[in-house]
Amino acid sequence: MKLNWAFFLFIFLLFSLGNSGCGASSSNQSYPDVPTYKVSPPPLPEKVDFAGEPVPLQYFDVRQSLDREILKIMYWHSETILYLKRMPEFFPIVEPILAKYNVPDDFKYLMVAESGMANVVSPSGAAGYWQFMEKTAKKYGLIVNDQVDQRYDIYASTVAAARYLRDAYEHYKNWTLAAASYNVGQTNLDRAISRQGETSFYNLALNVQTARYIYRILAFKLILSNPEKYGFYVKDRDKYYPIRTKIIKVSTSVPNWIDFAHRYQTNYKILLLLNPWIRDSKLDNKQGYTFYVRVPLSPKDRIVKQ
Repeated sequence: MKLNWAFFLFIFLLFSLGNSGCGASSSNQSYPDVPTYKVSPPPLPEKVDFAGEPVPLQYFDVRQSLDREILKIMYWHSETILYLKRMPEFFPIVEPILAKYNVPDDFKYLMVAESGMANVVSPSGAAGYWQFMEKTAKKYGLIVNDQVDQRYDIYASTVAAARYLRDAYEHYKNWTLAAASYNVGQTNLDRAISRQGETSFYNLALNVQTARYIYRILAFKLILSNPEKYGFYVKDRDKYYPIRTKIIKVSTSVPNWIDFAHRYQTNYKILLLLNPWIRDSKLDNKQGYTFYVRVPLSPKDRIVKQ
């Protein structure tokens, strides 16, 4: 019994001395003088325009609004890097369509603000790359039903968006207001203009989402057109590029898209990735519409070239 007490006393003293030694060591421990993580805002540009229309940065509210959106996008690293990766896949499709309809190139950044170049659905039901509501989509020639939804077709939906924006410009004679109407709707924007007696977007009191909308587009334009200036470096080999495809013209029904894919040496998954407007495993097409279906030029085109 005495031996056991002596043993426990020895362990206790050893433990206490050990802790005391550690404490003394940590209290005298010094760390090298290393720089801490620093975050700073980028300077605002001296001049900026949207679709050739100058932005009045001399106004404090305009400067602060643009500054806010630049900071939010600049420091949301994962999303902004994804946008930089997606640009080579989508911008070469969007740019010539906008040009064909005489819509300024800056509107490609409106698509980024709307969807991030992804086929998403909003809580209100707006869908696709350009976030069309079903009623507006049909008004501008898009087919929307249970089997086909061209809001998810980058080609067809960009044509519809260009037509909408061209109409809006004819109404407002101003591209900035045309862009704002894309978010809030022409009826609501007309009401705000009439009630407030203002004809400049930058002088209008609008709902929070629309009030931020143009500045968000401008921030995307500034950062994505000159990413290195804002600290983003994405190598060309890390970007996403479209694969080579061929177009199959379809004006009849398709009993089974899976069989269709196999016929062209691909699979249903790749068929849907290249044609996200296909919303069912079959196509009845009783109206005899013409659809342009994209399939890989060859099975090898699915392989990433290093």
